[in-house]
Amino acid sequence: MKVLVIRFSSIGDIVLTTPVIRCLKQQLPHVEIHFLSKLQFKAVTEANPYIDQFHYYNGNLSALIKTLKAEEFNYVIDLHKNFRSYKIRWALRTKVLAYHKQSVQKFLLTRFHINLMAGRHISLRCLDAVAPLGVMDDGKGLDYFIPPHALLKPGDLPVSHSVGYIAIVIGASYFTKKLPVEKLQQLCATINYPIVLVGGKEDAETGNAVAAIDTIKVYNACGKFSLHESADIVRQSHLVIAHDTGLLYIACALQKKVLAIWGGTSPALDVEPFYGTAYKQETLDTLYHNYVVPNLTCQPCSNFGTATCPKNHFHCMQWQNIEGIAKDALQRVINK
Repeated sequence: MKVLVIRFSSIGDIVLTTPVIRCLKQQLPHVEIHFLSKLQFKAVTEANPYIDQFHYYNGNLSALIKTLKAEEFNYVIDLHKNFRSYKIRWALRTKVLAYHKQSVQKFLLTRFHINLMAGRHISLRCLDAVAPLGVMDDGKGLDYFIPPHALLKPGDLPVSHSVGYIAIVIGASYFTKKLPVEKLQQLCATINYPIVLVGGKEDAETGNAVAAIDTIKVYNACGKFSLHESADIVRQSHLVIAHDTGLLYIACALQKKVLAIWGGTSPALDVEPFYGTAYKQETLDTLYHNYVVPNLTCQPCSNFGTATCPKNHFHCMQWQNIEGIAKDALQRVINK
């Protein structure tokens, strides 16, 4: 059997589909798995041992479809469900399995705050899509594989952080998913423990402003490392504090303790930290906690975040309990 799994973007969403890839490979004898994503997200799955062949979209859909047609897939497994994936499905003329995207429910939740969400995590809904093939949830959660050549080298992090540190992922794709700079500064000032700030090049300036509160305690790694190297920073940390962004789910895949800070998006969208169904709830309670400002009638305001707060007050981040987050972080590090 030859199957094509489609998930174009983004980092976190691709990581959330990895249980499907693993379960397909381990539960179906002789299955050949092809994976399609955008070229810019190549690193997310390039070391995944359960994928036999990779395909990438980089702007030329017609050429891509021609390549995919030649493969003669038995199934297309659509875990994205957008215009491009529908066009590919139509062109390949083969059997299709797709996840329940809950587009209407998300619209009602974010626009009118009517919650008709299924209450089933997106990773499990992706697994539901392949149930007709006899594939079942193995309970093992998410996967992320760091190639050996991309592991951190001695001296990549300061000596002051060699005994242990908390990783704070300060980036996110949209403004409403990120704590303001002054809140990040307050958080780092309140945590009496070495801190590594993690993010991309676009977060470097913010990282500098945050690290300026204490350049010995706080190391700004934003923009200095690749995605794999940043994942290894997360892997070696004692705890991860993160916004709703890709490294949050990579941290879960690496079985790290996580404090997730939510702004314009929400766990109510069935996207909270995910470690797999094999864990009992009391264990999950020690692994992660969601920080959501309670009783905000405007939250969540978006599926993905927005460039500005629609209400112009940004209470979902401005009212976060920074001292509570810092206290929780230190307690979880002590009890690691």
